[in-house]
Amino acid sequence: MKRTSQRLSAIQPSATLAVDAKAKAMKAAGENVIGFGAGEPDFPTPQHIVDAAIAACADPKNHKYTPAGGLPELKQAIAAKTLRDSGFDCDASNVLVTCGGKHAVYTAFAVLCDPGDEVICPAPYWTTYPEAITLAGGVPVVIDTDAESGFQVTIEQLDAAKTDRTKVLLFVSPDNPSGAVYPPKAVKAIGEWAVANGVWVITDEIYEHLTYGSHEFSSMPVLVPDLAEQCLIVNGVAKTYAMTGWRVGWMIGPVDVIKAATNFQSHATSNVTNVAQRAAIAALEGSLDDVVMMREAFARRAGIMHEMLNAIDGVTCPEPQGAFYCYPDMQGLLGRDINGKVATTTVELADIVLEEAKVAFVPGEAFGLPGYGRFSFALGDDDLIEGIRRLADLFA
Repeated sequence: MKRTSQRLSAIQPSATLAVDAKAKAMKAAGENVIGFGAGEPDFPTPQHIVDAAIAACADPKNHKYTPAGGLPELKQAIAAKTLRDSGFDCDASNVLVTCGGKHAVYTAFAVLCDPGDEVICPAPYWTTYPEAITLAGGVPVVIDTDAESGFQVTIEQLDAAKTDRTKVLLFVSPDNPSGAVYPPKAVKAIGEWAVANGVWVITDEIYEHLTYGSHEFSSMPVLVPDLAEQCLIVNGVAKTYAMTGWRVGWMIGPVDVIKAATNFQSHATSNVTNVAQRAAIAALEGSLDDVVMMREAFARRAGIMHEMLNAIDGVTCPEPQGAFYCYPDMQGLLGRDINGKVATTTVELADIVLEEAKVAFVPGEAFGLPGYGRFSFALGDDDLIEGIRRLADLFA
């Protein structure tokens, strides 16, 4: 008899966390490793948010259970923030507070998918999406995109992928890992396609504040109001407010779906940590000055990394439009002799680069698109420049 269930045995470990863990292990052993793996801002959480958490720790009401679906004050703050930032009008009854954005993603698939339901999942995709779909009983239907298409799926591709089992379309903009930001016209067209075909949309808006240049975030149910009753928005405080470790996310959707998801959460996790919820209220109701500062820093780093990567012979890097990742095509580096080693895949290339240059990046295979690599620019300028310089020297 198997010791673990087939469902959980089939889960693949997070490639991004695995790369980050290996880099940190090498650092702990005294190696000077520069890691481009984890999607985590290098800034500390803004002080007013930390102060709110400190105050919350001293208040006995935060030492007790609270509603499984989230503090009423936080749910209202999420509704107000969503109207302010994206223009989507919702009520606290449309909100479920979750244990981070990743938990919101899983819960969204769990509440919508019956066994065998198909979920259209454009690639490159964040590594967790296919695993969350499968765990929920769904079947990922992957659509490939590439740099030539701007890593954006087309209506023609959606039509080709749709079957009578299609239940959900996953939509992400700004995108992880590609950094692509869909223009409003494309967002609207995809939303109208979903309405016309009776397909639910799960739209991940976690990077909504991180867009650069002329690129702007747009929320699909705002552009297509008829979509609201067949759309779930997932989001959280992690990326915008440098709160990855606080583990507060949320899901917004129709009242009946949120009620079912809340019932599920009441048995899975109960309420999110109260102190973290109080901190999230401070984040959402406070000034966006720190957010603007961080975005300006990310925009500067994006430009530096984009230029340096494109200067490496064999690397072609599209300009990042959002999030905090460059996603270069690295196929020109495959087959080369690298200190006596030859990589035939970007998985092998990433391992050689880590060993030879002490630089960690996540290979494209982790995101369903071999031949590419994801480089996070959510790290200090000095480390960023030194890390890409090491890469350039290795392939000079």
